Amino acid sequence: MKELRLMKGNEALAEASIRAGADAYFGYPITPQSEVIEYLMHVQPEKTTGMVVLQAESEIGAINMIYGAAGCGKKVLTTSSGPGISLMQEALSYIAGAELPCVVANIQRGGPGLGTIQPSQGDYFQSVKGGGHGDYKLITLAPASVQETVDYVKLGFELAFQYRNPVMILTDGIIGQMMEKVELFEQQPRITEQFDWATKGKVPGKDHVIVTSLMLQSEEQEKINLRLQAKYREVENNEVRYQEHYCDEDIDYLLVAFGSCARITQKSMEMAREKGIKIGLIRPQTLYPFPVAIIEKLAAKVKGILTVEMNTGQMIEDVKLAANGQTKVEFYGRCGGMIPSPDEILNAIETKLIGG
Repeated sequence: MKELRLMKGNEALAEASIRAGADAYFGYPITPQSEVIEYLMHVQPEKTTGMVVLQAESEIGAINMIYGAAGCGKKVLTTSSGPGISLMQEALSYIAGAELPCVVANIQRGGPGLGTIQPSQGDYFQSVKGGGHGDYKLITLAPASVQETVDYVKLGFELAFQYRNPVMILTDGIIGQMMEKVELFEQQPRITEQFDWATKGKVPGKDHVIVTSLMLQSEEQEKINLRLQAKYREVENNEVRYQEHYCDEDIDYLLVAFGSCARITQKSMEMAREKGIKIGLIRPQTLYPFPVAIIEKLAAKVKGILTVEMNTGQMIEDVKLAANGQTKVEFYGRCGGMIPSPDEILNAIETKLIGG
């Protein structure tokens, strides 16, 4: 049965991984996401569902354990933050190149460098543009609540296996540390299917499956790249998700924000509308694939767009590409772990959009 609980975001993510039927979690503590592995170690899901929980020696160790387990067709995930996610980039490129499913959650903190343990959205480029080497993409989900964090763990596994691709859940220290009421989905069974793409070792009567991202022949590597690009076009056609606020009305201005920053921006939008400003909000729920079509459509009729982010300006590049020069696109943000207030964003609306 579905169950209501009051839970911290990180703990809800951990519980969702158990209920999603995960075979294993491999991770390493780092603030502000350490509660994920702490929760899993405390509840000991290996005694109930058989899910393996292991603290690796490092983030590099954890993501390579993910690579190995995913190569066996198992449902696996890891979580980290900031520098830890950076350490995982090489293996994420390998996993994408080998076309293996997994879920990685980044509970973002301020940077660059070791930075701060406070929340940020500075890892947008790393997640959406591919933080490792080569031409690859991570399907990137951006929850704005503890409830969506739970839902996106389940969705993340579904998309990862459907497209045989790593999925990034890009959240932050606000959502990871806040407590909200959540509805937990029912326990899902663990995978029993033997996938033809997964390695099985030497099985009598069956072909030997080799899982690799290494291809020394350029002609063959090009074929792999073109196959990946065809898959990404399929993802872009089928998996765009976003939320609209007042965008079906006759609006003069548009806000674009994701994750926890979108919640603050929504309040600013409501304050602006109380002052008679006709403004709407698009909240991308998938950062890749990005909701290009709806932003392009709205850009044709509004006087200006303001992107609001907890960084120095990253998603704004994708918004500008989507707007395609049809209207001005402005930016407001705070960085280094600072969080914008609704009043600050309202002031940016009035100065950058209306008065700019």
